[in-house]
Amino acid sequence: MQLLFKQRFFSWFDSYDIFDETGAVAFTVKGKLSWGHCLEIYDRTGFHVGTVKEEVLTFLPRFALYQQGQYSGQIKKEFTFFRPSYTLDCNGWQVNGDLFAWDYTVTDPAENLIMQASKQLFQWTDTYVIDVVNPADALLSLMIVLAIDAANCSQGN
Repeated sequence: MQLLFKQRFFSWFDSYDIFDETGAVAFTVKGKLSWGHCLEIYDRTGFHVGTVKEEVLTFLPRFALYQQGQYSGQIKKEFTFFRPSYTLDCNGWQVNGDLFAWDYTVTDPAENLIMQASKQLFQWTDTYVIDVVNPADALLSLMIVLAIDAANCSQGN
């Protein structure tokens, strides 16, 4: 399954449209007024399905992930010099980024690919293509990419 993550050009808060491979809106993300990023995710019918909430007062960005109102885990940025590194406390998955913080992969404990995200360059707004192996992992994969994008935004990248 492929998702296209595209930030809206004019919005006061983080707001995104997430399209599937047919071009239909699969998810809508709306930023809420809060201290730190708070992104609420809605499915194509308008039902609230997830939240990505930044935990404030931490040295490096950290985000709690909620699906259907239930805590799923967290993702936090690690201190590194060369390539971005994130620790994901969810399903035993691991996040690996490239040197420029444009491409990311998520793998399971057996190193099977869960998803791959690539930032599209030369766009007016933040745009990612997310390839998800199992469609059941689409929401959590989207939440991970949202958290990484918010962490990069927080640090001025």
